[in-house]
Amino acid sequence: MQGIENDGFRITEVVSEADLRLVEKLAEDIWTEHYTPIIGSDQVSYMLENFQSITAMREQVNDGMVYYLIFNSSEAIGYLAIKKKVDEIFLSKIYIHADKRGQGFGKEAMTFVESMTRDLNFNVLSLTVNKNNDIALRAYEKLGFMNHGPLETDIGEGYIMDDFLMRKVLDQD
Repeated sequence: MQGIENDGFRITEVVSEADLRLVEKLAEDIWTEHYTPIIGSDQVSYMLENFQSITAMREQVNDGMVYYLIFNSSEAIGYLAIKKKVDEIFLSKIYIHADKRGQGFGKEAMTFVESMTRDLNFNVLSLTVNKNNDIALRAYEKLGFMNHGPLETDIGEGYIMDDFLMRKVLDQD
């Protein structure tokens, strides 16, 4: 699925180097603001370099990850990334800029991801969320995701991603 457009809200697949640069800039802004209080600035810097730099994203895309930019009118306000797994779609990333949160854009993006999951003939959508990201945890639960327990992932250099694994079984439309 290439994307959607609805009343100025738009999601488009990342297809160019310029798109990747835009995702990299959004990641820097969003992660620094949102995750520094949760995991600290050192881990944020490490994760941006190792998971959200253009080089890292190119490797992820080559490994099957698909990135999408989220727009409100012509303004890029966030991004998401998904990857097919054996029996589910993994939502690796979904981030909305701080000044656009709470306006329904995240929910619209999740509707897009769920629709795409069905279109790809999957009925399970999974994601991980930091255990201390209370706002996101509540939002995912409200959207019907079930917490499947803790998941600690060593990401190198002494850093751990301390998450919950969450899954949602989608109704077939």
